[in-house]
Amino acid sequence: MFLISVQFSSAQTVDDVIAKYVSARGGKAKLLSVQTLYMEGIRQMMGTDHIVKVSKVQNKLSRIDFEVGTQNGFNLVTPTEGWFYIPFRSPNPFPMQADVVAGQQTDLDIAGPLVDYAAKGHKAELIGKDTANGGDSCYKIKLTANNGKIIFYWIAIKSNLLVESATTSGNMFGSASKKDPNAPIYTLYKDYAAVDGIQFPHTIIIKTTSGENGGGGSTTFDKMQVNGPIDTLLYKHIPIVTPAE
Repeated sequence: MFLISVQFSSAQTVDDVIAKYVSARGGKAKLLSVQTLYMEGIRQMMGTDHIVKVSKVQNKLSRIDFEVGTQNGFNLVTPTEGWFYIPFRSPNPFPMQADVVAGQQTDLDIAGPLVDYAAKGHKAELIGKDTANGGDSCYKIKLTANNGKIIFYWIAIKSNLLVESATTSGNMFGSASKKDPNAPIYTLYKDYAAVDGIQFPHTIIIKTTSGENGGGGSTTFDKMQVNGPIDTLLYKHIPIVTPAE
């Protein structure tokens, strides 16, 4: 009986859980082959729909352009800088603080920090079993990124896919609370579907615990493109205007 218990326990290592997750998404080679990613969809926030366009270049760029009425804003991160532009709050783009830029560096990794985590200098720990995403039985993983950022991941035992994550330092869809920097931000991942053989969540929901509305909301993507061209203008902190049809 003891031997059976030890064998079961040893099978539930963090590497085993991550390996199943990587396989469920399409495999390590497939995930690491993605050098650019473009996603387009609708974000529902505070009762209003906004067009959202996400552009990523591996280890170089993570940018969100959003349309609010007739105005365009963006959130831009590169390895060395970050910029916000919220037109109804400020007439000009403004730079992110250094700690915010550092906290969003993991957004430059298209495959995600869990994939090949040790080679990237991250550390991962299997916390145990937990429930998330409204009741899914999950494995909970704590990842300490090479920049010190801590992210918790919940991977569903049944599907081996990521269903929820949490951090206090923000990501490309939301930022940490100004009132309480330690307030966690929860991200839910739903509606997985294959794009070029890789499983991507097509609905991403942000939940905050601070009572602030700015970082919350649900985004549903209806368009995704892997390894397509990314306009070099997106690296510049200027709004990209879509030509009228």
